Amino acid sequence: MKIYNKLFLASFTAYVVDDLVKFINILPKKVSIAFISTAADPYQDKWFVEKDKEALLNKGFKITDVDIKNKKEKVLYKLLVNFDLIFVSGGNAFYLLEKSLESGFDKVIKKLLRKGLIYVGSSAGSAIVGPSLEAVITLDDPKLGPNLKNYNGFGIVDFTILPHYGDPKYEGRYKKIVGDFTNSKYKVIPLTNQQAIQVVGDDYKIIESKQTSTAVLVQ
Repeated sequence: MKIYNKLFLASFTAYVVDDLVKFINILPKKVSIAFISTAADPYQDKWFVEKDKEALLNKGFKITDVDIKNKKEKVLYKLLVNFDLIFVSGGNAFYLLEKSLESGFDKVIKKLLRKGLIYVGSSAGSAIVGPSLEAVITLDDPKLGPNLKNYNGFGIVDFTILPHYGDPKYEGRYKKIVGDFTNSKYKVIPLTNQQAIQVVGDDYKIIESKQTSTAVLVQ
């Protein structure tokens, strides 16, 4: 069965939350979000998760925290199916992949997309829906997913996002990645914090946000 994709993939959602609101085209106060921050588990300082959550709350979205680890596929599906939008935060992409495979989240999200739910990824949450995480090995530590047999992603889209492009912290690594994967079997798309990719069906487009604040208060 063909998956009907509707995804909003960001490098850092807080910087493009205005564009997310336009993309879903529903009043935020009417949208229930399952907020999955499992990818951030390995980090003590989760400021990036809180920044995304703050931006969504300030827009009026209804948020419920959901942890995918230590859950079974059927339980996870029942837990998520009644939400309107699934948000997967940043963190370590390899840790997120391992926990997704263990819980069956990789299968659940495809079922939810077929039902019309919207997927929103931020950083690791965006990278994981592509065909492979090989391109992000130098950006994230693959050792945090020690039980992975390979680095295959969900394969929902046919490209891998490289988040935080333009950040001086990653400059040297980005040059090497882009060079190494120029002729790879799948596309690698560098994404700045002010950009996002909107996916509808088999089509996608990269948008450049005009947002000037990372958290705009609800009027």
